Amino acid sequence: MCGIAGIIHRNQTSDVGTEMTAMLQSMKHRGPDSTGYALFGEPTGRTLIRFKLADANDPRDFDFRARLQRNRARVEARLREIGASIDRIDAETEYAFRAVVRYNGDLKTLADYLEDIPGCEVLSLGTSLEIVKDLGDANEVASQYELRGFQGTHAIGHVRMATESDVDISGAHPYWAYPFADVAVVHNGQLTNYFQWRRRLERSGHRFQSECDSEIIAVYLAEKMANGSGLKDAMEESLDELDGVFTYMAVTKDSLGVAKDEMAAKPLVLYESDDMVVMASEEIAIRAVLDREIDTSDPYERQVLVWTR
Repeated sequence: MCGIAGIIHRNQTSDVGTEMTAMLQSMKHRGPDSTGYALFGEPTGRTLIRFKLADANDPRDFDFRARLQRNRARVEARLREIGASIDRIDAETEYAFRAVVRYNGDLKTLADYLEDIPGCEVLSLGTSLEIVKDLGDANEVASQYELRGFQGTHAIGHVRMATESDVDISGAHPYWAYPFADVAVVHNGQLTNYFQWRRRLERSGHRFQSECDSEIIAVYLAEKMANGSGLKDAMEESLDELDGVFTYMAVTKDSLGVAKDEMAAKPLVLYESDDMVVMASEEIAIRAVLDREIDTSDPYERQVLVWTR
């Protein structure tokens, strides 16, 4: 079933960590297995890397912590080898990390070099995007990663009910649009031409972290934009080329968009004002952050909407 949510503040920053937590927690019934956030802070001129060195449900054998320490040291060494200057690397959990570096090279090269380390998976790369996802509900994940108080401009999030893949971090949304900075996607639905597009994108040099069809959308959009399409154009093209029943949200460093397929079977409720846009699979999530009387609407079939700060 799953649930998706998005928020963008058009002219200011806000505590998007707390806002997104409230929205996702209100939809816990739609997806109790895992929760994920794509949060956008103000760019600092640094490259932000979110990565993990194990999964939340990996068995803890006697060598688990020793392997993590060795692989963290390898990450630091490889960052220096590739020309990145490390400002800091923080352990968010015993297996998930956040790095802030100064790096002007190719992001694909950087991601591939880090992911050559056994167990290392880059969750996001960019100047303002930070993807955080883990097992548990929104309150649990927000507390674990200290997301309340995260000041930013926009965010998307996802609560997941695992139906066709494992309950693990790799199968959780959002997905970074490898290898492009600051692009991520959450999705509710199913793509029926998943394998066709996966093979096509892999032949173009893309890698995938999971068996989840939602990751296809992220990489599809990023490739379109790398070839010159704007976000809205890329999303509109996706309605002709991606088959299935779906509603998805996409974010870039300054935009938030939503697309619904021609069946429009997957729900989405939208609130829009001069200052902000809030949307989610259920109205209860919008009312979790707006405690006043509001008017909402439902996007219709084959509609693409994009808002830019």
